[in-house]
Amino acid sequence: MEIRADEPTAAGVTAAPHERPWIFGVLIAPVAVLANGLIGGALFFLLHQRQGVGAARAAEIVAFLNLPNTIYFLWSPITDFWMRRRTWLMVAATAAAAVMLAAFHQPSLASPVAVALMFLSACLGQLIVAGNGGLMGTLTSEANRRRAGSFYQSGSLAFGALALSVLMYFSSRLQLGVLGWLMAAMIALPSLAALAAPEQRIIGGHDLKKTFAQIWKEFKGTFFRWEALPYTLVVLFPMCSGSMIQLLPGLAADYHISDQQVAWINGLGGALLTGAGALSAALVSTRVRAPVAYLTLGLVNAATLAVLWLGPLTPVVYLTGTVLFMFTIGAGYALFTAVVLEFLGGSGKSGSARYSIINSLGNVPVAYMAFVDGSCAGRWGVRAASGADVVLSTIGASLLLAYFLSRRSVKHST
Repeated sequence: MEIRADEPTAAGVTAAPHERPWIFGVLIAPVAVLANGLIGGALFFLLHQRQGVGAARAAEIVAFLNLPNTIYFLWSPITDFWMRRRTWLMVAATAAAAVMLAAFHQPSLASPVAVALMFLSACLGQLIVAGNGGLMGTLTSEANRRRAGSFYQSGSLAFGALALSVLMYFSSRLQLGVLGWLMAAMIALPSLAALAAPEQRIIGGHDLKKTFAQIWKEFKGTFFRWEALPYTLVVLFPMCSGSMIQLLPGLAADYHISDQQVAWINGLGGALLTGAGALSAALVSTRVRAPVAYLTLGLVNAATLAVLWLGPLTPVVYLTGTVLFMFTIGAGYALFTAVVLEFLGGSGKSGSARYSIINSLGNVPVAYMAFVDGSCAGRWGVRAASGADVVLSTIGASLLLAYFLSRRSVKHST
């Protein structure tokens, strides 16, 4: 096994000209196509409308295929070993594309074999997320880390929306097997951008004991310190969860919004807004700590939902609140990545594993806030969904913001 000498962390090191933070907008494309374009987008349509699978069964399959998003930390540490992370990224994308192609050549996408293949493809796709996280942890400048997070999130949204549009357009024009080839190409080809990713130098030998001692030291440096607790709470608290994205289309009718308006504002228009918001986060000065910027943005995002909570049930209120919400949640996603990278410190030998653990925790509030918001809407009416999100997000962001504003910035390396 090899111990990689990643570049020093963001503790005041001048940015190297070869870091190219924009590349992460492309490196995330394979998993964006897989997770956002297919599983979270076109798959339900293909199952239900194209192949006649019942809505309940189709929804079960989609929910099952989303499971790797939250448990991928179980296998993602493999990307810290044997090969450079950028090599793992290309290998994982190619393997995920091949397995997905095999799934699309099954008689039915709802068959046990096809579902198992798609699940395996989704698991392989999460290695791309882990590889990206480990690579971002090698960036030496805080400015480049912020830029990388912005490009990473905007690329995920943009490529996911593009893949969804392509799949929906060709879903009724191509046979399923041909559609599988198109899907595989969209997953595999963008991974070649990894050839331009930051290269990691090899300095270690093959001493297994030293390797695991290094890994243990890095885990202690990230998780077993006092500052890890508030960072963990930032990741787990409800602000900027984005759970309302899942509920807004279902609430539109109460605001007298047409189907065409729903399709636009929650589809391509929403992707453009969130992508623009993610890019705008790069404008936040690096003199503002990532948690402070993220929590402040959390309060702003909650204010946009207050428009839906307190305003009348009219189209203008829905469109205004949704546009503002989509833009600020995009910025929130980018700043969340900045928080994860600050929590992570340097990549060291175990950067992908530690990034995966932190990032997986970030999916927890998405799940529980979707449940809370939906339950409140069912019990107290449509406004209660956004109202619950506003109240919980404001309380959480305010408490943690007060803490971080009272603390001196202490950056660490691993």
